[in-house]
Amino acid sequence: MRVRLFSVGKDRSGLFEPGVREYASRLAHYCRFELVELPEARKANNPVQATEEEGRTILGRLKPGEFLVALDERGKALGSADLAKLLGRLQTQGQEVVFCVGGAEGLSDTVRARANLVLSLSAMTLPHRLARLLIAEQIYRAFTLLRGEPYHR
Repeated sequence: MRVRLFSVGKDRSGLFEPGVREYASRLAHYCRFELVELPEARKANNPVQATEEEGRTILGRLKPGEFLVALDERGKALGSADLAKLLGRLQTQGQEVVFCVGGAEGLSDTVRARANLVLSLSAMTLPHRLARLLIAEQIYRAFTLLRGEPYHR
């Protein structure tokens, strides 16, 4: 199974990137995982223009038939076990998955409309770099749950 994580922008702080790299390394045992860093909007005059520009980039990188999970605080909340069930079902179906973390202004309406699932990591607004780390960890946790491994206690 291939799982891609789209993330708008880069972690310039250096705080979260080591954790993302660690989970990406661990995920190699379970799936073909790829972190895809997409460019932030260049010089958009307002947040709507920024999210629309970033949205076009995101949608342009999707492959036909990929299952898109858009991360947004207004989305559906799933527990770790439910995320594992979803990934297990998609894996059984031979489906490729893309998780998408927007930029500083979030995701465009067009990306959320295209998404097969809009997923909330929290009702709170999170820094997008932290969201990237959290979803990488949860994807890893999901695969360990599917294999019955002791990581999830």
